[in-house]
Amino acid sequence: MQPLTADEWGDDEYAAFGTLLGMPGDKVPRAGSGHAYDPLKLPVVGLLARHPKMAKAFLTFNAYLLQRSELPARLRELVILRVAYEHRSAFEWGQHVKMALAAGVVQAEIDRIAKAPDGFEGSDELVLTATDELIGTGAVSAGTWDRMVAELGTHQAMEVIFVVGAYITTGMAFGTWGLQPLPGTAPLPELHEPDGTSR
Repeated sequence: MQPLTADEWGDDEYAAFGTLLGMPGDKVPRAGSGHAYDPLKLPVVGLLARHPKMAKAFLTFNAYLLQRSELPARLRELVILRVAYEHRSAFEWGQHVKMALAAGVVQAEIDRIAKAPDGFEGSDELVLTATDELIGTGAVSAGTWDRMVAELGTHQAMEVIFVVGAYITTGMAFGTWGLQPLPGTAPLPELHEPDGTSR
């Protein structure tokens, strides 16, 4: 599936994109304008906007997770990178390496995501353990949940679950649609077994 072309953008599509940008659809930069937020420069938006009603609902949720959630950006980005690595989402990996670095995650930590939660401590280890439990069993174990609530509070603990779910969803969608990483973004590392062999 291909992103919308310039002549396929209309009021509903701009309104959906505006949800993410926090502005009404008539204020969203026009397709082909060359603006930094020109939707033609953002293929993920052009794909989601093929279903503008669903895109508007999902981008409202995604904008909350990225811009207004209580979970610190550092923890959110570690979770997203772990999901992208395990679910082989090259697009999300490339995008969120940049965001993780901006949130204070250092390159050495990004390089260790393949072996996470090993090598991480404190809240980092806790949210990565929860992420792996969700990926592996569909639930956070009672012990990990209790630790998250005690350390992060109920709101942040809940948000960890929803960040994992949201980025599993986008990973499945982008993988199905063949969305390629943007030029210049970090490549997705090979998937490794616990013994270090590639798979």
